[in-house]
Amino acid sequence: MKKSAIIALLVLLVGAAVMLGAGYRLFETNQTYQEANSVYDDLSSQIRRPTTAPAAPPPVPPVQAETDDAVESEPVEEAAPQIYIADFEINFESLSAINDDVAAWLYSPNTVIDYPVMKASDYNYYLKHLVDGTVNANGSLFIDYNNSSNFSDELTVIYGHHMKSGAMFGSLKGYKEQSYFDEHPFMYLYTKEGNYRIDLMYGIVVAAGEWRNKAFMYQENLASLLSYAKENTTFRSDVEYQEGDRVVALSTCSYEFNDARYVVIGVLRA
Repeated sequence: MKKSAIIALLVLLVGAAVMLGAGYRLFETNQTYQEANSVYDDLSSQIRRPTTAPAAPPPVPPVQAETDDAVESEPVEEAAPQIYIADFEINFESLSAINDDVAAWLYSPNTVIDYPVMKASDYNYYLKHLVDGTVNANGSLFIDYNNSSNFSDELTVIYGHHMKSGAMFGSLKGYKEQSYFDEHPFMYLYTKEGNYRIDLMYGIVVAAGEWRNKAFMYQENLASLLSYAKENTTFRSDVEYQEGDRVVALSTCSYEFNDARYVVIGVLRA
């Protein structure tokens, strides 16, 4: 066989091996996604009942026209706006039987975010483990281990992967566009102690190093975080922080530059 033919054959074989390897890696990746999706889909069907849309606010009564005979009355104090929360009933007893680390359930209407939230003792375990302990690249959503598991802190940080499939916190990237925020201005958080709506305020791209250097994960630096977020937010919201509000920050990877993070910030309403 001629030397040129041998070289061509070797190139062909190497190319075929590369293609086979790439195909196998793609197969493994898809298997990983499907395994994780199956676990979380099963959880959704077992742990919570089907959702209903948030109830519509009660109609405002028509204002009666004033007449000359109208009797002057005392001004009526306006009632605080009612917070409507999607009707989920989370079976935390069953969740705890699967894993005692379960702290909450996070749900974002019309998105893939519909997951349990874990509390671990470090930053690593739930990056690679599902709620049932299965090793999986999707990992789980989990609370910063410095935080209380009942969301009683002034600031609670929840971490999750930005999966290429869009799973976990992959859909948070949508908040880099105002139109996406306009369609998804809040999420729902369900805990053993109570249920909340998360009214979203800001979304920021920040370097992981800067996040750590400014210690934004600690509630002692909440004022600095909110000030930074207000100046750098990717969307505009009418939600305003009030003294005493509890803040939730949802953090995931971003790809504007090396080691970037995207963090969506909101306040708990009940």
